[in-house]
Amino acid sequence: MTGVPSPARPRWWRRPRLVALLVGVVVLLTGGGVAVTYSLRSRYEVPSADLFGSSAPSPASPSPSATPSPPAGADITGPLNILIVGIDTRESIPTWQPHADAVMLLHVAKDLRHAYLTSLPRDLLVDIPAFAKARFPGQRTKLTHAMSYGSRVPGTSIPDPTQGFQLLARTVSAYTGIARFDAGAVLSFSGMRKLVDAVGGVDLYVDHRVASIHLRPDGKHRPPGASSTGYVGPQKVYPKGMNHLNGWQALDFARQRYGLPNGDYDRQRHQRQLIRALVGQVLTRDLVTNPVRLDQVLRALGKTLIFDGRGRKATEYAYALRNLRPSTMVLVGLPGHGVGRGSGYRGEQLDSVAKTYFAAVRSDTVDAFVRAHPKLVNP
Repeated sequence: MTGVPSPARPRWWRRPRLVALLVGVVVLLTGGGVAVTYSLRSRYEVPSADLFGSSAPSPASPSPSATPSPPAGADITGPLNILIVGIDTRESIPTWQPHADAVMLLHVAKDLRHAYLTSLPRDLLVDIPAFAKARFPGQRTKLTHAMSYGSRVPGTSIPDPTQGFQLLARTVSAYTGIARFDAGAVLSFSGMRKLVDAVGGVDLYVDHRVASIHLRPDGKHRPPGASSTGYVGPQKVYPKGMNHLNGWQALDFARQRYGLPNGDYDRQRHQRQLIRALVGQVLTRDLVTNPVRLDQVLRALGKTLIFDGRGRKATEYAYALRNLRPSTMVLVGLPGHGVGRGSGYRGEQLDSVAKTYFAAVRSDTVDAFVRAHPKLVNP
């Protein structure tokens, strides 16, 4: 990694919405433990960039190779903290400043067999520190703006999301007390639909009825109109119970927050549930023994994310995390509430239990935390 990429970024950066966040987690959590998986992953190298503003390698950097050499990533040790961000951009507006539409923290325990996934609200009220690269003086505002403010490149109107991630990471680090993230990823949604379709769709238990504000039952966009959501006409509905979702349905389901009892907090939970369901589907499709299907999955992943492993490749992390399973992935929902109402709304604030959770992450004692707070664990 050699610094911030040129502002002339590839097209995938300009694709809208957040839900490829799910894809990035999948590429980290479904590392293949057999030769065919690892060799195919090596064919589709995940693009990398300096997301943290420093090319210094992680303490997990490999030692001189032994004979015979172990698989790359075999020397990565836990615990690990990975910051994953989905960005909201506008493809038709090159100068549109991206927002962090979703922010997730993946904590992997020391044994590398147990993981805990939680979300930070996009509207979380935080102190964004000063950032000289973007000539940003610092401000107390919503977390999502850290990406947009940090993406500003003096002398050009073209934003740089990689630079924006740097400021976002510093903001999340200051808020959570997690001094250093071992890896990070910035994601678009371009591969989400193809990925879900490549694994044959996902089976997901929907915990309460969700009606799409964006799409009709046939998957086409609802026309704009005078309503509380800005759209009119028939809606795609995801009924309570077990649902089999194809690519566009999974993408649409994970976007919904309006009309849900807890708004964005419900959307965050649904995203985490979809991640676990997708990981489970990938593992149950016997991809390691089906090179053709695995090839399709990896092609779908190829242009989905930019990864920074502090000097380590995404394939190395995939190998290190090869023993993670849906049954060992715990989804944690941190409760919160709005600050101000109506025109005085300023953002979201997490309840005090969040401080206890982040302390548990820092000390790698999240297993004890979830035992003490079972109501925060998503089914």
